[in-house]
Amino acid sequence: MSARSTFIHLAAKAGILFGALFLVSVLLAAIPGHRAPALPMQDAQRSSGSRWQESQPMDHSKMSGTEMDDAKVNEAHAVHDMTPGHMDAHSLHMRMTEMRPQTPADATRANEIVKQLRSGIEKYKDYHTALKDGYKIFLPNLPQPEYHFTNYLNGFLEAFSLDPARPTSLLYKKTSGGYELVGAMYTMPKRATEERLNMRVPLSMAMWHLHTNLYMPQKGQLRNADWSKFGLKGTIATQEACDAANGRFQPVIFGWMVHVYPYEDTLDKVFAMHHHMD
Repeated sequence: MSARSTFIHLAAKAGILFGALFLVSVLLAAIPGHRAPALPMQDAQRSSGSRWQESQPMDHSKMSGTEMDDAKVNEAHAVHDMTPGHMDAHSLHMRMTEMRPQTPADATRANEIVKQLRSGIEKYKDYHTALKDGYKIFLPNLPQPEYHFTNYLNGFLEAFSLDPARPTSLLYKKTSGGYELVGAMYTMPKRATEERLNMRVPLSMAMWHLHTNLYMPQKGQLRNADWSKFGLKGTIATQEACDAANGRFQPVIFGWMVHVYPYEDTLDKVFAMHHHMD
């Protein structure tokens, strides 16, 4: 075998090996509960699994009973915090981005996002289509002003690039006959900088939000817990206070989120924190 043929043969094998390793890393990243090794924020080669964990609402399909209880409590409180009257920029458990001065370029970009979003989710006005395409409804039996239908694969992809027509979640209002599509939600990893968030959806047009400072009771004590202190509505919001009360503390849960209501008639309403239900 000539030297050139040998080189080509080895290069082909290396390419196959690299491709296989990449595929395995992507598949592991998509498994709920898979945790990638912690790496510095500055490391541009941070694993895809880490981004998946940081940016996603939780997928409950493979959790233990206790983990599922925790997850449902966390998400139920998060949903409660996102309803009108509970989105407070000074909340102990909510971090929001600062609004920047609006520019014509930002307005143009925002309008383009809305245009692409409306086109991309038009078919999901029939919520059955959303379910068929992999969107999973969260807490369907809990009365909510709006319901999140989440596609976890879309959330994984959003950690790398924004496709305005491919949101992580669809937002629906319950009706007598099913669900009415009112908006969508984009997500980003919890360690994303404001500059990265601004590149996705302009910070002059929308406030991204992050759920923070979660204090939870010890496992096995959820049912008898004092929820005036625990959870995303509780009074305890520091590591020190949590340790003193013998609880479990999480500085951040989920990732950055922003809601978009593309069927509203002004950009202020389109990028509002919650849907204007007149």
